[in-house]
Amino acid sequence: MVALTVNGRVEQLELDTRTTLLDALREHIHLTGTKKGCDHGQCGACTVLVNGRRINSCLTLAVMHEDDEIVTIEGLGSPDKLHPMQASFVECDGFQCGYCTPGQICSAVGMLEEAKAGWPSHVTVDVSVTDIELTDDEIRERMSGNVCRCAAYPNIVAAIRDVARGARS
Repeated sequence: MVALTVNGRVEQLELDTRTTLLDALREHIHLTGTKKGCDHGQCGACTVLVNGRRINSCLTLAVMHEDDEIVTIEGLGSPDKLHPMQASFVECDGFQCGYCTPGQICSAVGMLEEAKAGWPSHVTVDVSVTDIELTDDEIRERMSGNVCRCAAYPNIVAAIRDVARGARS
């Protein structure tokens, strides 16, 4: 028996120890917002937040997260009260088919926290600076683990930029 805290609720699950967090979320808890894309950690469709950090849920086992706070796209907001990033994706048309959108949004939320904490990326000009300016290049680099087959990248960057600059709060 494994107890996972997902979106603020404790879920008691009887799982095979080889079950990925992605499969536990989708098949056992029935939270299908998190998508199975490549199942190899290369597309980012399965991105969720664990203790505030973004991870590819297809690359980790559910049993490894018993004491963690897991947040999926369903836990970020609701149809009546969208998370600012969800609202920005809608406003900026940051999706087309929508398959990658939950992973994109979860990744963007985690990425903004990383930047706020002063973590540099590969394109950060001065890695000693803790007040990182989220330029379009910086956003693209930080989101490079999330693939959009429809190529909605300009709108995704615009949505993230709006939230980063406080246009949506």
